[in-house]
Amino acid sequence: MLILAKAVLALMIGFILSVAFGFILIPFLRKLKVKQQVSVFLAKTHKEKEGTPTMGGLIFIVPTLLTILILLLMGKINFSENLFIVIFVFVGYALLGFLDDFLIIKRHNNEGLTEIGKLFGQLFIALLFFYIFMKSGNEPMFDIHTLGIKIDMGWFYGIFLLFILVASSNAVNLTDGLDGLAGGLSVMAFLAFGMISWNSSWVAGSEDIAIFCFVLVGSLMGFLVYNTYPAKVFMGDTGSLSLGATLASVAIITSHEITMIIVAGVFIIETLVCIAQMISVMYFHKKIFLMAPLHHHFEKLGFHERDIVKGFWIVGALLAMAAIAFGVWL
Repeated sequence: MLILAKAVLALMIGFILSVAFGFILIPFLRKLKVKQQVSVFLAKTHKEKEGTPTMGGLIFIVPTLLTILILLLMGKINFSENLFIVIFVFVGYALLGFLDDFLIIKRHNNEGLTEIGKLFGQLFIALLFFYIFMKSGNEPMFDIHTLGIKIDMGWFYGIFLLFILVASSNAVNLTDGLDGLAGGLSVMAFLAFGMISWNSSWVAGSEDIAIFCFVLVGSLMGFLVYNTYPAKVFMGDTGSLSLGATLASVAIITSHEITMIIVAGVFIIETLVCIAQMISVMYFHKKIFLMAPLHHHFEKLGFHERDIVKGFWIVGALLAMAAIAFGVWL
């Protein structure tokens, strides 16, 4: 019962602080003219979103960090190396996304960091993650705890971790194209990993990581107050890169990389659609989909944005429930 009470309290604090911070931040972003630049290739309905404030990821990033700091100072959670790693990734990728958003706003177009520059930044933070992770006494072991499978991957484990972090951050970034889509899916993903982390008793600081996840879920729910259709603010790369990488870091620390494939199923499908579309255009000069990522394909088919988001949320919720069953119960 204490576990449930802690989870609910973490959710509540994150939600209240996020709603309050968003109420203050959004008018400030408008005043600074921190506006979203809409691509000319998107559906006509997106043109009305031109000028909507971006960098809204701060609405859930700042309250989450503030809440964790308060809980640490109050002694309600314990500081551990694994919690530090998660927070490091959370902040590191947020700063990278912030820089990308800042350059887009400054240049008044959709050209922020170059693809190479962004990838280099993601890899650099991922390398630091791997260094801290290994220095914390973790082994280069691919551990499917649910199935009792352990594989010593040696030096290849570093490449494996880099791939997961970079792929996950980009997957959420690609999915962030409709009002509330990436935010809602992230709520379900982190809620699932909060429960999975709490059950990962063999991991040092697992309960503290779980509380971090629940605080982030509450903060994301507060963000969705402003981000659901019609969105008053977009999360930008500041939020999307951070969410994807943080989800991957929690999965790695709790040895639930396979479970993450289930939890992040929608994000993965969105990414695979982009890859398939790119390969088809480059080598066969044909489009498989009307537009990539997948949510834009459904827009081109005539589906309303709200209906697409609802459909993706339902799939995300089902996958999250399946992941909890696999990672905790079974």
